[in-house]
Amino acid sequence: MAGETGMSVALRILIGLVLLGLLLWAFGSADIGARLRSAEPTWMVAAIACLLAQTALMAWRWQLVGRCLGLHFSLGWALREYLVAQIVNLTVPGGMVGDGARAVRSRAGEQGLKRAAQAVVLERAAGQVGLLVVGAAGLGWAVLSPHGLSLPPDLARGIAVAGLCVVAVGAFAFAFLRRGRIAALVSRCLPTGRIKAAHATLSLGAALLNVAAFAACARAVGVVLSPGAALLIVPLILTAMVIPLGIAGWGWREGAAAALFPVAGAAGSAGVAAGILFGVAMMIAAAPGIPLLIRGEKTGVRDRGRGAPE
Repeated sequence: MAGETGMSVALRILIGLVLLGLLLWAFGSADIGARLRSAEPTWMVAAIACLLAQTALMAWRWQLVGRCLGLHFSLGWALREYLVAQIVNLTVPGGMVGDGARAVRSRAGEQGLKRAAQAVVLERAAGQVGLLVVGAAGLGWAVLSPHGLSLPPDLARGIAVAGLCVVAVGAFAFAFLRRGRIAALVSRCLPTGRIKAAHATLSLGAALLNVAAFAACARAVGVVLSPGAALLIVPLILTAMVIPLGIAGWGWREGAAAALFPVAGAAGSAGVAAGILFGVAMMIAAAPGIPLLIRGEKTGVRDRGRGAPE
């Protein structure tokens, strides 16, 4: 088993490296390297700030979900745990190991692991819904705005088909979620209009900050993405990162950016460079979790505190 795990890790790392190597070869390593060397630090700082703010909103969202499920921990504790989870997810294949650790460390006693896992899963799902809504807004902008993007016919058809598939899957998921235990669980996490509004605000805010961070990385390499372009293509680029082959989306993110940047009138090489900078910004933004991870703080229920506002 250990040998298989080691082989899996090595294979994922190799896939990411091969993809990056192919992209550098296909789009010109000299051009990409020049863009990276001349990247504007101010925009990188802006990207890192957006990612840190996004982490704070996601930690707040997790605390809110946890409280509805009977798990009580302070916002500060949630933020520390989220940073630890992020640094683990960015360095370990699969991208979910850190979230599993969050569930284990937030459980209220041995019998609370199920609820803790549910809180983590629901919190992550809310984030994906937020990103989906932002992407749908970008698609609507591109289609309806008189100054929208001029999409190539093949790409427009592809996006339309993908949009219909997403709508169909969403409709099926909505119908499924309205019944049984999952519906009861979701209803428990959304008990009042105020809580629903808070979740909507936190999820949309986190998604927009993620988009803004990538747009800042693009600006750092000389590409100015219009709001419509950013809302349309960045969610698609970020979605490519969830492909479970590789580590932290390396290779897949840059490939998606190279394919989609021409939609915004930019070179594919700029997309690769922006994707690389975004990966670096993610690592820097999650870096505060390293000392917490190394220190291995004891975080039992008694240590979590209850100081978050109601």
